[in-house]
Amino acid sequence: MALLVFFAAFALSTATHAVGQTGFLSIDCGLERNYSGYKDNDNGLSYVSDGPYVDAGENHKLAAGQETDRVRTDLTVRSFPPGLLRNCYSLPTIAGTKYLVRVVSFYGNYDGTNSSSTLQFDLHLGANYWDTVRADGDQVYEAVFVAWASWAPVCLVNTGQGTPFVSSVELRPLGSDFYPTGMANQSMRMSARRSMGPTTSRVTSFPADQYDRYWWAMPSEATWANLSTTLAITEDSFQVSSAILQKAVTVAGNGTTLSVIWGGDQRMLRQFMAFLHFADFQDSQLREFDVYFNSDSPTRFTPLYLSGNVLYNTDWYNAANGVVNITLAATARSALPPMLNAFEIYTPIVHDTPVTFSKDFDAIMAIKHEYGVKKNWMGDPCFPNQYAWEGVKCRNTSDNVQRIISIDMSNSNLNGVVSSNFALLTALESLNLSGNQLNGPIPDSLCKNNGGQFILSYGSGGDICNKTINPSGSKNRNAIIATSVVAPVLAVAVLGLLYLIWRVKRKPNCAYALNLYAPLTDLKNSSASTENHLLDTENRRFTYEELQEVTNNFQRLIGRGGFGNVYYGRLENTSEVAVKIRSEYSKQGLHQFLAEVMNLTKVHHRNLVSLVGYCWEKDHLALVYEYMSGGNLCDHLRGKTGVGDTLNWATRLRIVLEAAQGLDYLHKGCNLPIIHRDVKTNNILLSQNLKAKLADFGLSKTYMSDTQTHISTENAAGTPGYMDPEYQLTGKLTESSDVYSFGIVLLEVATGEPPVLSDDDHTHITQHVKNNITSGNISLIADERLKDSYDVSSMWKVVDTAMMCTTYDASRRPTMSTVVIQLKECLALEEAHVDKDVSASSTHDDLHHIPSKVGPLAR
Repeated sequence: MALLVFFAAFALSTATHAVGQTGFLSIDCGLERNYSGYKDNDNGLSYVSDGPYVDAGENHKLAAGQETDRVRTDLTVRSFPPGLLRNCYSLPTIAGTKYLVRVVSFYGNYDGTNSSSTLQFDLHLGANYWDTVRADGDQVYEAVFVAWASWAPVCLVNTGQGTPFVSSVELRPLGSDFYPTGMANQSMRMSARRSMGPTTSRVTSFPADQYDRYWWAMPSEATWANLSTTLAITEDSFQVSSAILQKAVTVAGNGTTLSVIWGGDQRMLRQFMAFLHFADFQDSQLREFDVYFNSDSPTRFTPLYLSGNVLYNTDWYNAANGVVNITLAATARSALPPMLNAFEIYTPIVHDTPVTFSKDFDAIMAIKHEYGVKKNWMGDPCFPNQYAWEGVKCRNTSDNVQRIISIDMSNSNLNGVVSSNFALLTALESLNLSGNQLNGPIPDSLCKNNGGQFILSYGSGGDICNKTINPSGSKNRNAIIATSVVAPVLAVAVLGLLYLIWRVKRKPNCAYALNLYAPLTDLKNSSASTENHLLDTENRRFTYEELQEVTNNFQRLIGRGGFGNVYYGRLENTSEVAVKIRSEYSKQGLHQFLAEVMNLTKVHHRNLVSLVGYCWEKDHLALVYEYMSGGNLCDHLRGKTGVGDTLNWATRLRIVLEAAQGLDYLHKGCNLPIIHRDVKTNNILLSQNLKAKLADFGLSKTYMSDTQTHISTENAAGTPGYMDPEYQLTGKLTESSDVYSFGIVLLEVATGEPPVLSDDDHTHITQHVKNNITSGNISLIADERLKDSYDVSSMWKVVDTAMMCTTYDASRRPTMSTVVIQLKECLALEEAHVDKDVSASSTHDDLHHIPSKVGPLAR
């Protein structure tokens, strides 16, 4: 493992060093391998040679006279003459991080053949087709992807129509919330990225765009009029800069419709996804318009004043004859015509091929670097079959992932020791290292692979894992191993025992247990491992007597739950706390108690309730939390007495946004992702000033995200009405199960209704909303107590987001990161509505009959 970490760290440090603090990797292809790099005078970025990132190819310079008006990275190219059909750059990445990758190929007659009109070749991102490079102009190719391993292969594939070549390769990490449709199983090819309005530069990039996205200026049309401002504009959720958003186009003359047409490439534009960027800097009158993509159903939209916002669709639209037609049509009540600041269009990169298991990929890349292997060890090791690495054999698993099962590196002129990284290939069945100049011991872990069925060929002795070459030598070796391993283990065990004895003597009042699933009556028979875990936390351990003093002998009951009663308390420092005491009748046992304690000691977020301490003394179990004096969201929505007035729409949005941020942290911000399993309005607690925190982790589950796709449970747990139907049916628990429950919360907040209505049919809230969506009248869905005092677009957007969260197919649900983005935009819409003091009484009735979907578009 040490070598694997070393090589990945080396490559990443090289990328970071090259560009200071930006985290970019900028490769100028065609420079000499040992070239130290340079800093570009135009953008301030540092570029390095491509030598460390590619194994083959030839360096060339542009033909004389071709250098005019070219940037420095265009002046040299690396070409890949016939030999290997596929040549790949290995770019260091962090698994799970979203990236933009850019390849630039400027021909410049570097080979003196004037072949630009006929030369073309393919680009692959990993094992998947990305694009076709044509040498007849300025060729820039971009893609957005999520790294699946510590390396991302970018490959040039010879299709028999000329020699592949490349000028530069650039890798840019993006924010995790950017382009939420770009996921681990879905990459996107950039078809267009255009800034609108007046400009003096052909392309805007870094440092104006801190992520170095290229924004090409869109040529003006006669039907457009340019707009611009010098006022600062807040960036949108994709961090599109003020420099881009300060310019826009609108309709010339007295027109009311703005059209943008893009495309014509039927091969590449069969499907598309569009991202429209808006920021209004004319605040004199109302600007409202409907947005159409290729005559699809309209989406009503009002851009925010001096604040960027992005409108996009989450499903792929079909492009008619390879053409995208974006139409913005002013509504009847709009005083100003439509405007557009910038747009992006992407097409899907289809992930229809198997990929090598990420840990196998990382391990074999570490082996490649350790031994300096060239051969054809580039790109994905296993797929496509015609490009599979020499000597490497793989097997496809049921989930379309390739595992490396055999490696033949015999007679490869290898030097040094036998790498411990081979042991990281856990599916490996055979390894042939014979005929090399290797020395040193065989790692013991190698022969333990696959239950002893692993075959290792190392020298003339054949399989040294399953064959006794020297019995006496083996005995001596076993004796050495026994001495070197058992002695330290015994020493550690003795020290551990002494430590436990000391801890027990030091704190004699409580008994602890190891078995997370043991009944409370078996605590005395359990070991001390769990005690150590709890004692190692920073949380306070209370005695039962102390809890009696804190709560004034449990005088003030403030709630009841499945675990037991909750009492108000006050600590010595006057801090208010809530004390949850396990009832002897509770169905929740020790494992729920420990799950809550251990998870809450690991998570620290402003939107998650804080654990102050716990008690585990004889038969007494208790949890002590920070006190949330505002009660829970459910009571506020149900209008229960004592919780204050009806929450207005802006307050409701702030509450669910804060709860969503807490849940997103559990899914993505923890070292091991946590699935809450009981998301509901009762578990969203409020402070005195109505700040929200997610609570009750008794049913939560932790899992290894890089090795598990779900958690299998024997019995579905949660609260009826909130539980994911797919989880109930299959027992497969995923993060999307929490997303479903949160979607129910959003519907409760929008409608004011419980998950299961009290009508004769006990209608579920999702069906209730579906029945009313078809009318197109948001008033039939929104909580009557809001009295139409809300921004209609904001309300529709929440409903749309909730319905996407509660779709039956879990794979189509958004992530909580995406939900957070949508709720931020909902809140911005509502705050803009409040700032303009537009009351419901002055809103035209027609607005309530068109579902205004902003943000990702529901289809």
